[in-house]
Amino acid sequence: MKTVMKYNFCGNSGVQLPAISLGLWHNFGSVDPYDTAKEMVLRAFDAGICHFDLANNYGPVPGSAEENFGRILRENLSKHRDEMFISSKAGHAMWPGVYGDGSSRKNLIASCDQSLRRMGLDYVDVFYSHRYDGRTPIEETMQALVDIVRSGKALYAGISKYPTHLQQQCYDYLREHDVPCLLSQYPANMFKRGAIAKTSSSNLAVAAENGSGFICFSPLAQGLLTTKYFNGIPASSRAGRPTGFLQEQQVTQERVEAARQLNAIAEQRGQTLPQMALAWLLHDSRVTSVIVGTSSVAQLEDNLLTLDHLEFSVEELQQIDNILSLDGLAM
Repeated sequence: MKTVMKYNFCGNSGVQLPAISLGLWHNFGSVDPYDTAKEMVLRAFDAGICHFDLANNYGPVPGSAEENFGRILRENLSKHRDEMFISSKAGHAMWPGVYGDGSSRKNLIASCDQSLRRMGLDYVDVFYSHRYDGRTPIEETMQALVDIVRSGKALYAGISKYPTHLQQQCYDYLREHDVPCLLSQYPANMFKRGAIAKTSSSNLAVAAENGSGFICFSPLAQGLLTTKYFNGIPASSRAGRPTGFLQEQQVTQERVEAARQLNAIAEQRGQTLPQMALAWLLHDSRVTSVIVGTSSVAQLEDNLLTLDHLEFSVEELQQIDNILSLDGLAM
């Protein structure tokens, strides 16, 4: 039976996103094989993944993921732009000098213009403030998003990784200026549960209360929620690379053992561990989508099979919770 993509409405909007989105954070830069990147994007689109998540600094080198994605669009998907939902972000270090980093109006508007040029687009579907920089007033950053939307350079505004005490301020400002926050993006997985904790003050709860969609990145904990570290750290893995975001010291004995126990539950369910980890996030109806980052078409195909088994029994959820409550797992 062919896996069928599932689509979820994004908060209180009329926008639908695929349950699984493709992120271009890793494996789509200038240091990566272009043909593999192209194959993954095209296979994702054919499978119903219409949402592609980028940022100005994705690479390496920074900006190269957007350049490669723009090339794929131009050469293979130019007729399908209106079938696609494309996002970008700005806020992390991107170019030299004091204006190439942070959440200022100067940085966000310049970054949006640069991203559009790299991808060859007239607009992105959603443009995010990638982070709170600890300095720029919320009003300045949110007004920049409002003006980017009103200029037609983005259709919607989003926020990423804002602490909960500032998250509400973002929603209030955007709503008062008639550009409600469409999407809130946070890291969330079995080992990093703070953003999706079952409390009224979690990032997920605050987003849902304000009608914002919620999208999770790093759903596999940078590969810790796979079987690749069961027998050490492969040189080709993220933890094995000197430039990898996952550090070797994060591959702890406690997390590897927990992954082994979770893998046993996944096998009983007829799933791989990554499939179960993705399904576990999507089990909460407030989660709009999860962003997967793949290094091959085969890995993408495995992730897509998640959609064939999204339900959990009460017993399975309790078993998983018992494992995740062990000490030393939180990231």
